[in-house]
Amino acid sequence: MNERMDEASAPEGASASTDPASSGLLGRVRAVLGAHRLATAIGAGVLGLLILGGGALAVGAAVRTPPAPARVAAAAASTPTAEPRPSPDAVAAAVALRTCSVADLAADPRLAALQAQVVNAGTGEVLFDRGGSTPSRTASVMKVLTSAAALAVLGPDYRATTTVVKGAEPGTAVLVGGGDVTLSRTPSGDEGVYPGAAHLDDLAAQVRAAWDADPSNPPLTRLVLDASYFGGEEWQPSWNLKERDDGYMSNIAALMVDGDRDDPFSNTSFRSDDPVGRAGQAFADELGGIGTIERGTAPAGAAQLGAVSSPTVAQLVDKALVVSDNTVAEMLARLVAIETGAGNSFDAINAGVLQGLAGYGVDTSGIVIVDGSGLSDDNAVPPAYLTRLFQKIAAREGQLGVLLDGLPIAGERGSLSYDDRFTGDNAVADGQVIAKTGWIDTGYTLAGVIHATDGTTLTFAIYALGDVSDDAKQAIDTLATGFYRCGAQLSNR
Repeated sequence: MNERMDEASAPEGASASTDPASSGLLGRVRAVLGAHRLATAIGAGVLGLLILGGGALAVGAAVRTPPAPARVAAAAASTPTAEPRPSPDAVAAAVALRTCSVADLAADPRLAALQAQVVNAGTGEVLFDRGGSTPSRTASVMKVLTSAAALAVLGPDYRATTTVVKGAEPGTAVLVGGGDVTLSRTPSGDEGVYPGAAHLDDLAAQVRAAWDADPSNPPLTRLVLDASYFGGEEWQPSWNLKERDDGYMSNIAALMVDGDRDDPFSNTSFRSDDPVGRAGQAFADELGGIGTIERGTAPAGAAQLGAVSSPTVAQLVDKALVVSDNTVAEMLARLVAIETGAGNSFDAINAGVLQGLAGYGVDTSGIVIVDGSGLSDDNAVPPAYLTRLFQKIAAREGQLGVLLDGLPIAGERGSLSYDDRFTGDNAVADGQVIAKTGWIDTGYTLAGVIHATDGTTLTFAIYALGDVSDDAKQAIDTLATGFYRCGAQLSNR
């Protein structure tokens, strides 16, 4: 209700009859008006004002003025309510301006066709990206995926076992490969390229003792080699045979010794085209008295004569990563494929490893895995997958701390401590770049974790693909050092 409606509601004349001051005043006005007709019109107006004024006074006396809070409430009730002003949308969080550029380093022609991505491991923010979502060949960085899958599927304590059982024919023993490529022909007590490896002389002693313990056994003269635990081709068709001749890769079989090296004490050593035959001959030499060696399979339910086991998966992961052992990586990939039920050949590796990686919760769309080592040009993994997986690795999720501990470290450990890595101005990043190296004829790669100068943990992947030469490694190191210097201020420009 407005003010005029309030006034009209008061009983007409009620205030005049109750206010003596108002009565006397009216009388005097009437007397004046009667004596001066000329002022009648003016007097009438004055009289009306006085009557209205008296009425207002009477209403004020009768109703009384409410306390201040009540007056405020009444005013609020009587004032039309304005439409509420729309509240502005929440102001978007300010985006930090990152000003540290590595554009000149990324443009180095030695990097050829560059693909790269850098992520702030703490926030997940992509700081730098050059083709990061495109799946491409990884070279030996593939061993990171293989190792992560092996830790998930097999566990860090898994060991592969080589056994010997009694053959179906009299005087026959069967050497059954369980996928252990590290089994060594060196004497027990000597350590070849694989720390913690089992030794043939130990296995032979077990077999001799078990055989001789049964007087009904004829002389042991025949050895059957069973390598059926792995199936399919021993050499991946997309690999370059020079990798074997140059001593970097062996044929892949479930039975071999010392990764099939000519020299069991050298990481890089010529490999043969018959690892199973080499292992069989070495075991026969330890047993003595063997006149026949042939391929075959163990009879079902045959009595066991001896067994030895490989180093643990944790130890194998370390070997696969720190010196980029290709044969061990293929062993792990094949065991993962078998354990997941995907199969026991090269063709099963893709399904097996991807199944092993699934539990880490990183999208594997577009990934193609042809081998466990990364030697094939047909592998395809986007750098963005690696930066996300390395976030998990840096946080030591699940068993991934084992993988983190096995990586090379700039200037300190493994393939990043060689004389041609992180030298000169790049040595400032020594100890702070923890990453897997990769090299094939068509590309150099590096992926891992950087502890930057500002305390930020970064995950990164760098691919230099195409017509590259050995100096691509230095260009990669320089770019990684740029990431190290920039930290959270790394610009994508």
